[in-house]
Amino acid sequence: QVQLVESGGGLVQAGGSLRLSCAASGSRFNINTMGWYRQAPGKQRDLVATVGSGGSTNYADSVKGRFTISRDNAKNTVGLPMNNLKPEDTAVYYCKAIISMTSSPLTFYQYWGQGTQVTVSS
Repeated sequence: QVQLVESGGGLVQAGGSLRLSCAASGSRFNINTMGWYRQAPGKQRDLVATVGSGGSTNYADSVKGRFTISRDNAKNTVGLPMNNLKPEDTAVYYCKAIISMTSSPLTFYQYWGQGTQVTVSS
């Protein structure tokens, strides 16, 4: 069993910064893609940024230039420093990982963290 634990959310004024972190724990697994998604009240969960095992990244247009995703493969962690935050960034942020077990490397599973609230005041 694999668990994802997020940290780093909070309340910040517009223009401020926060850093989200997510750590995957468990045994005998390999992580393919890690990423961050967010869900504002009454809206669908949307992609924020992803990073592949080789370091390739993908960002939502709304966060390009402000957020930077990174991962540490040795520690099974992914980080998301967020700068110049805007009120429209307010949402619950979820960590997601695409994982395969070492016993079955061609079968992939999707795991989600519990979510962390980010609130940006104007």
